[in-house]
Amino acid sequence: MKIEEALNRDKMGQLILVEGEAGTGKTVLMSSLFYELKQISGEEESNVLLNQISCHLLVNHKEQLKVYQQIAKKLGLIEKKKQSDIVSNPTSFINNHDPEEKVDVVIVDEAHLLWTQGKQSYQGKNQLEDILARARVVVAVFDRNQILSREQYWEEKQLLQMVHEANLKDNYIELQNQLRINANQQTINWIREIIDKQEVQNIPKDNNYDLKVFNTVEKMYEAIKEKAKNEDYGISRILATFDWEYNDNNRPKDEDYWSVKIGNWSLPWNLQLKPYNPREIKSKDLSWAEQAQTINEVGSTFTIQGFDLNYAAVIIGPSVQYRNGQIVFDKSASKNNKAVYRRKVNNEMRDVSKSLLNNELNVLLTRGVNGLYIYAVDPELQEALIKAQKGEL
Repeated sequence: MKIEEALNRDKMGQLILVEGEAGTGKTVLMSSLFYELKQISGEEESNVLLNQISCHLLVNHKEQLKVYQQIAKKLGLIEKKKQSDIVSNPTSFINNHDPEEKVDVVIVDEAHLLWTQGKQSYQGKNQLEDILARARVVVAVFDRNQILSREQYWEEKQLLQMVHEANLKDNYIELQNQLRINANQQTINWIREIIDKQEVQNIPKDNNYDLKVFNTVEKMYEAIKEKAKNEDYGISRILATFDWEYNDNNRPKDEDYWSVKIGNWSLPWNLQLKPYNPREIKSKDLSWAEQAQTINEVGSTFTIQGFDLNYAAVIIGPSVQYRNGQIVFDKSASKNNKAVYRRKVNNEMRDVSKSLLNNELNVLLTRGVNGLYIYAVDPELQEALIKAQKGEL
């Protein structure tokens, strides 16, 4: 076990870097690792290194944090009625732990969501560096193609250096097998070509995976509601790129909800509708997709990143366009200020919106285990997708 080897070296701030694209099983691996370490810590009396080690799990995503905390409570890793920072967000961990009193192991899921600049209650400059300063060993799960905001942005040379240093110490692991999407390789390639090459090819035939482009958003929403009635294979929800106004601090003028609007069709953005039966279970302890009323909302990367869906219906908003045979991004059509505002890099302001908006599309298109429904607002992109479905490209 690499963690045991690292602890054996008795050095501080060692990084074990695990890289893998969406759907390669990163979260499953980390949750299993965390559980095993906690179990070994209490039972492995013969192993001085692993007996009674302090282990923490961090994730910088509110919805995933809820899930991890619920799992930890069910497994008895934390007491149900007591607050614990064994499973917490990175800012809380950094603020509550002194670098002089290092913990043994920290597992960071979705490490690409860590901040690389100061923000709100975090006064540092790089959360990963600050976590490394407070631990003997840090296991960080990273996917550079899921960095979504300018506060999380890394320069390419920084990423290469991090991988290089981990490799030198034999602390680099790359996950390559696609475990989420239950599709043939041709279908996976079709999705990857949109994301990696910004190209639309003819949609391949696939008997296992339901990939469909809809003529209208209304028809797509009706189809996903039908899928959502049966949760035997998981939850199905509708999602969209962040191209419509949303503000969780204020309500919109003259309307009840911030909504995704296309023509006469409208549906509230996530995290606004009240639970159907709030007494049955505390909805605040459930992730967005797990709450029944959310079939009547539109999800975003802020609520769905890191999660599997049975079927994902994705509205590709006006920020994603198709021009001269290529997918392009129009940041002026996006409402995601965290992606479109410039980021200060080496004392100069830099526009990193293209990669961040592309990463947003990546997250949304890779949620569906058994099916992906698509509708594009941009007329040229929608036309290309319809042609791709007919095999006319």
